[in-house]
Amino acid sequence: MNYTITAALPYTNGGVHIGHLAGVYLPADIFSRYLRSRGKTVAFVCGSDEHGVPITLKARKEGISPQQVVDKYHHIIKQSFEDLGISFDIYHRTSDPIHHKTAADFFKTLYDKGVLVEKTTQQFFDTVANQFLADRYITGTCPKCGNEKAYGDQCERCGSTLNATDLISPRSTLSSSEPILKATKHWFLPLDSMQTRLSKWILEDHKDWKTNVYGQCKSWLDAGLQPRAVTRDLDWGVKIPLPDTEGKVLYVWFDAPIGYISATKALAIQKGLRWEDYWQNEDTRLIQFIGKDNIVFHCIIFPAMLMLHEGFILPENVPANEFLNLEGEKISTSRNWAVWLDEYVKDFPNQQDSLRYALCATMPETKDNDFTWKDFQARNNNELVATFGNFINRVVTLIHKYYGGMVPDLDVDILTDYDRKIIDEIALFPKKIGDSIEQYRFREALTELMNLARLGNKYLADTEPWKLIKVAPDVVKNILKIGVEITANLSILAEPFMPFTTQKLLFMLNAHKMNWDEAGRIDLLPKNHVINESQLLFSKIEDAQIEVQTQRLARIKAEQQADSKAVEPQKIDIIFDDFVKIDIRIGTIVAAEKVAKAKKLLKLTIDTGIDQRTVVSGIAEHYSPEAIVGQQVSILVNLAAREIKGIASQGMILMAEDADGKLRFLQPSQQIANGSTVS
Repeated sequence: MNYTITAALPYTNGGVHIGHLAGVYLPADIFSRYLRSRGKTVAFVCGSDEHGVPITLKARKEGISPQQVVDKYHHIIKQSFEDLGISFDIYHRTSDPIHHKTAADFFKTLYDKGVLVEKTTQQFFDTVANQFLADRYITGTCPKCGNEKAYGDQCERCGSTLNATDLISPRSTLSSSEPILKATKHWFLPLDSMQTRLSKWILEDHKDWKTNVYGQCKSWLDAGLQPRAVTRDLDWGVKIPLPDTEGKVLYVWFDAPIGYISATKALAIQKGLRWEDYWQNEDTRLIQFIGKDNIVFHCIIFPAMLMLHEGFILPENVPANEFLNLEGEKISTSRNWAVWLDEYVKDFPNQQDSLRYALCATMPETKDNDFTWKDFQARNNNELVATFGNFINRVVTLIHKYYGGMVPDLDVDILTDYDRKIIDEIALFPKKIGDSIEQYRFREALTELMNLARLGNKYLADTEPWKLIKVAPDVVKNILKIGVEITANLSILAEPFMPFTTQKLLFMLNAHKMNWDEAGRIDLLPKNHVINESQLLFSKIEDAQIEVQTQRLARIKAEQQADSKAVEPQKIDIIFDDFVKIDIRIGTIVAAEKVAKAKKLLKLTIDTGIDQRTVVSGIAEHYSPEAIVGQQVSILVNLAAREIKGIASQGMILMAEDADGKLRFLQPSQQIANGSTVS
């Protein structure tokens, strides 16, 4: 059986950080290394996602071409993965000709089969820049929360998914002009026609998927799938293989997952393999590792593409992780609130496994989790140095002290009941750790690995061979034989998690790399085998090193707070007639409650003096419902009603945002009658 393991293609508009590593690449690497250790045939593929608007935005910001952007960041990302031991069989690029041909051929197959739906739609066009505008090139006011900096595809304040045409007062980011709607032709993937098939495949056939993955898919399916465009008006990307389509490319979400297939094709050329064995063989298992922001694309859209194309296997599992936060705040590349991998390897040389270990221990498998520098230091010093490293150092040092580095033989005739208990427990760890890995419970697997090191530490502490060496030397031989065999087992079982440490261990043991199925035994090191002297596996991380990192984050936060105090420029002028159309009244919140399945929304009942009405407001992260009942507010009462999360919202309350991002009510300086006008 072959295994095709994919890891989400990172955008090449920046480096990779610990959130990416913990969310996608570390679990994928642990899983792939484990499979290889079990003797399985694995193609672990990934590559840079080098198309799409984020690339063109970065190029425009830096004043360079999109190709220069992707060349720069592809090499940074690739090197970061290599530095952290991510064992891709190939790290490819979607700018490679193999990918362009593979993606174009995939589109053409769907087109020739009559699968794609051709539509002429109205899309925003910048008459000054003379080009159609991608969603991220359009900003305006969010119709749901009033954020004036919402993008054409999403409002980052309230999290709402938008269409560019939903925005109030849209503006082009290219010229600041007001765009016009212009007809353009595109091709759509008919997801609506796949509703029944996808519902059965996911909701009935894959109930074993992680709850966060299954739940998000169910939510999308319950809402009803809609056709989705697979092309867009842009100069950067895979050209559409049809006549008269100049200036149109494949939408990046469509071509990116095909990148897994093109990467496998490139790997097959390198290794003399058949790529079809990894994508078109029913005996192959396809596992796709992603973050939660990619669940819909990999669980609904990409499978729909494969089904409609025909001839491809479908994912067996898509074990998506949640998000990793940093020091209690969401990691943000735009705010530089991140720990970048290329910077980490410079600040903590030869301590790659310390980061791998800490990130696995805090991996956001079922919910968002938090990385802190203090926790990182504690895990390194208290677990890796004091437990794992200390046990191995004691065993190797004692064998050199008492036996000149030669591993003693085991005398089964004098084994104690405690010895036999330890031997029996050693035999259980390969299956316990392996089962957890196969069920994508990597934190649990790591805990079991450390339990084996703890078992060894306790065994030495309980038996105290340094006290017995003169009175019971044969007993000491058994103790240290069992101890060094635990070390040999750790060299096998730790490899998926800490490959750099495993290399050091194998050198100390003077042993070759062993496979998973050999673990659990106590005869891994042969008779008269000589081991090398102990070497430092892990270095203690000092307070001063952590202080450097926390101070860096403190400076970033201070700079952002200083920047946020800058007054925004005046908006475009309006005339008096525009102003008098606005009807703002004073009202009182008479009831408030949280909106189900919406972290940021509160449902408010407001007495406007005119009536009592419902308003849905994105203030739940700033105020609790019970704290604002009785609060007077300013409310825009003549805003057309809009449905939000199934609730008809009849107006908008006015808020001010301070330098720290905290929302404040706009209210009269003293109590005033409900219905009073604001003018």
